Amino acid sequence: MEAYLLAILVIIIIALIVICLCLLRCYIIRHRTCLSRADLTGKIAIVTGANIGLGKETALELSLRGAKVILACRNEIKGEECAAEIHCQSNQEVLFHKLDLASLKSVQKFSQTIIEQEPRIDILVNNAGVFRCPYMQTEDGFEMHMGVNYLGHFLLTNLLLDLLKKSSASRVVCVGSFLYARGNIDFKDFNSERSYDRTLAYCNSKLALSLFCRELSKHLRDISVNVYCVNPGIVRTNLLQHSVPAFIRYIQPLFPMFLNAKEGAQSIINCAVSEQLAEETGFYYSGCRRKEWHDKALNEEVAKRLWEFSERLTGLS
Repeated sequence: MEAYLLAILVIIIIALIVICLCLLRCYIIRHRTCLSRADLTGKIAIVTGANIGLGKETALELSLRGAKVILACRNEIKGEECAAEIHCQSNQEVLFHKLDLASLKSVQKFSQTIIEQEPRIDILVNNAGVFRCPYMQTEDGFEMHMGVNYLGHFLLTNLLLDLLKKSSASRVVCVGSFLYARGNIDFKDFNSERSYDRTLAYCNSKLALSLFCRELSKHLRDISVNVYCVNPGIVRTNLLQHSVPAFIRYIQPLFPMFLNAKEGAQSIINCAVSEQLAEETGFYYSGCRRKEWHDKALNEEVAKRLWEFSERLTGLS
């Protein structure tokens, strides 16, 4: 009898914990939602890595708001399928163009195509990325995290700046991570050839992207191009699926810190469309709210050196 009552008590406690977690999750999600109803009719948006996860949800939302959306993806089949799927839901123009951020040649080719075909760009979302992959190098010899997450987007953004400047008020949204605070910029071992740690390599690339966002905003201080860096949170995407134990994957939906792609995209969408952020640039956002930068992202000397270093690596200088 005592064992039976104990079992009932345990079940009740577990049920209460689950209910509390669900209620907490609902509360947190409600306060992490983009509330802007901005109409994007006539706007032109580019989203990298847009065929899956955060990128797909962001592209869909921008399209539903009336924007012409260009999906910049590496996989042609998935990219075309995603473009057709989003078009069916929004009835707006959705295009796919191949972009492999692990290839500077591909970035240059993509940018040239956009320059030739589009009159301007209103929104550029630098979303594509890799996470905790084994040591690999890009086509140009860069460590994969640094090459894809940072250098590819550095080159892409700079090549498209003239089109961004042609918009009356354009936005560059870079998808970062709270893990940037754990990163370091080692100019003597930029490719992590002396020692390699998967997580640290990711952190380093996101710190580089964060420094780029702040430095870019300074370069564009007197121009109507705003720059935002966004932490989407811990999102249940393909990137995360390969980095957590199997049993965690099954209980993720119960915990407030684990977001699905639509929930994680809210901060990205907010920075891309919110009227309240029209006068803000060079800041860091999480949960649809502006947050303080970690000191590592505020190092102006490192930011300037990284910019010049990146120009040389990507052939811009």
